Amino acid sequence: MYMSCSYNRLSIFVDGNNMFYAQQKNGWFFDPRRVLEFFTKDPEVNLINAFWYTGLKDPQDQRGFRDALISLGYTVRTKILKEYYDDVSGRYSQKANLDIEIVVDMFNTVEQYNRVILFSGDGDFERAIELLRSKNTHITVVSTEGMIARELRNATDRYIDLNDIRSFIEKVDY
Repeated sequence: MYMSCSYNRLSIFVDGNNMFYAQQKNGWFFDPRRVLEFFTKDPEVNLINAFWYTGLKDPQDQRGFRDALISLGYTVRTKILKEYYDDVSGRYSQKANLDIEIVVDMFNTVEQYNRVILFSGDGDFERAIELLRSKNTHITVVSTEGMIARELRNATDRYIDLNDIRSFIEKVDY
């Protein structure tokens, strides 16, 4: 397989559920198209893959959004939400943990890229990030204050707060 010699072969991984809460906390939402445009505006950057991971209530859930992501070039990975009962609060909550899928995709495609942008604040990614960095992969993590695990922030090459790039990636209604 032919590989370009560029040092800017980029893959983007978006932990959709983690980012939904980060955006809710910030009070604004980002536009998946503008995210791709922002991180690939340098003509030297060659976008190899963009993955988006999200939990679904049922197979039809978020269909329009998922179709839009696919048309933008994202590979969309989904998992049906599981319901959990919390003894402390007495409430049910739903969770779809896609961390394993993200890590599998990172390592399954590791030969294709040398730069990663991970949209997540989840500390569970610390070890995977350390291993990728040992393979000379440059890792940027995008999250927001109060949602970024210290372990993840320490393991990464570069941390970008969503609010610092808001004007470039915010979803705007025309």
